[in-house]
Amino acid sequence: MKVAILAGGAGTRLAEETTIRPKPMVEIGGMPILWHIMRHYSHFGFNEFLVALGYKGEYIKRWFYDYATLGSSVSVRTGNGEIRRHESDRPDWQVDLVDTGMSTLTGGRVKRLQPWIGDSPFMLTWGDGVSDVDIGRLLEFHRSHGRLATVTAVRPPARYGYMEFAGEQVSKFSEKPQTAEGWINGAFFILEPGVFDYIDGDDVMFEHAPMERLAADGQLMAYKHDSFWQCMDTLREKHLLETLWNSGNAPWKTWS
Repeated sequence: MKVAILAGGAGTRLAEETTIRPKPMVEIGGMPILWHIMRHYSHFGFNEFLVALGYKGEYIKRWFYDYATLGSSVSVRTGNGEIRRHESDRPDWQVDLVDTGMSTLTGGRVKRLQPWIGDSPFMLTWGDGVSDVDIGRLLEFHRSHGRLATVTAVRPPARYGYMEFAGEQVSKFSEKPQTAEGWINGAFFILEPGVFDYIDGDDVMFEHAPMERLAADGQLMAYKHDSFWQCMDTLREKHLLETLWNSGNAPWKTWS
């Protein structure tokens, strides 16, 4: 099953980083967050990727070219320019880097991947969020219900510390609680090809009309994930992920 990753947005809320590179290329622990996402899927045996490009897509193409060609020892013949690569510890991925337009919205990017996906079910996520979601169990859940779409529902970490009171005295303070207001779209979708019929064109946000119509038709199911999930929309969130990685105990690092 192929894994589609949307990596074409401008990432304006992370402008400190994204003026020179697309958001999925912002690094955590010296590697792009896109790489972290792909390593997570690869841990569960999914190694075929479609990356939907847009803003600064050439940066992502160049990075993968360098990652594949420079990520191992090489022998060079200066006389004829022959270059021979040696064995590498890089994961063995098939990565299709697909130009999906500069201003195309998320639904349009998914639609433009249809020729690359064909008539098979596929996975879909955004290129700016990490999680420890069990992809194997997610797939089992999707196959069990027979609907067109499964979305991973998450409870995001609260932005600020949470206080409980006894009168005016603070009885409990928690720095990073989960919100109690409800579940949100955490991406990490599994979709049947029939989902393409719910996307009208480039100017469609996948999170809006397509998902609303799928829900109205009874074709959208939620896999509830109550463990770690974190997007990277702001510099603050980038620093949070960096701190977790540097601690040596990043929750999304499922691989060894």
